Amino acid sequence: MEKVMIVTGGSRGIGAATALMAAKYGFAVAVNYRSNREAADAVVAAIEKDGGRAIAVAADMAVEDDVVALFKTVDEKLGRVTCLVNNAGIVDDPCPVAEMGADRISRMMAVNVVGPFIAAREAVGRMSTEHGGAGGNIINISSAASHAGGGGGAGTYVDYGASKGAIDTFTEGLCREVAHQGIRVNAVRPGVVDTEIHASGGLPNKPKEAPAGIPLGRIGAPEDIAEAILYLAQAEFTTGAFIDVDGGV
Repeated sequence: MEKVMIVTGGSRGIGAATALMAAKYGFAVAVNYRSNREAADAVVAAIEKDGGRAIAVAADMAVEDDVVALFKTVDEKLGRVTCLVNNAGIVDDPCPVAEMGADRISRMMAVNVVGPFIAAREAVGRMSTEHGGAGGNIINISSAASHAGGGGGAGTYVDYGASKGAIDTFTEGLCREVAHQGIRVNAVRPGVVDTEIHASGGLPNKPKEAPAGIPLGRIGAPEDIAEAILYLAQAEFTTGAFIDVDGGV
């Protein structure tokens, strides 16, 4: 049975690094993206250049119909998914809770929490031995913010931290629910990583400023996180585990 991985938010940053590394480990890869088709196509082209199989699939992970269509496309073009990486996520500008609107909070939870739930639902339905599957694994991308509350002071993202805290609890609960169905569920909690998310969250200088507070003296590279993800993708006796990849914070 071919190994098939879906990487949500796979067109850039951690997702792109994971897709590229997964192909080297023998996975056929579905590179999900929301709007940047050019970036997703570039990841697919790089995989194909090295002899791998990959497709780019558009889907807004906050829209249930999009998520369902993503999995159906993978069924048709690559085969039944064996590994889901719930990587897609958003952050917003620093904002105290006293000033947050419901629209911001709802969008944050829709992408960062509801999307991974729906994607996991679709994956379980295909992987579960109770549904004719051969097992598989789900890897959720959480964050160091899940146990730091999203930070503090001017750089606070309490809503983002809360969404990742929900992912931690989701990981712990789902791993127990589906273990007897041949499915492993684990999570990776990155610290500060050199990606575009900091600029999109209103703190473009964070990658330059963060190393002073990191014991290892540098921020992470997307490949640092991808290595942890690919470890979990193959760790057959590991479920319910969290790998903190944060430089020792």
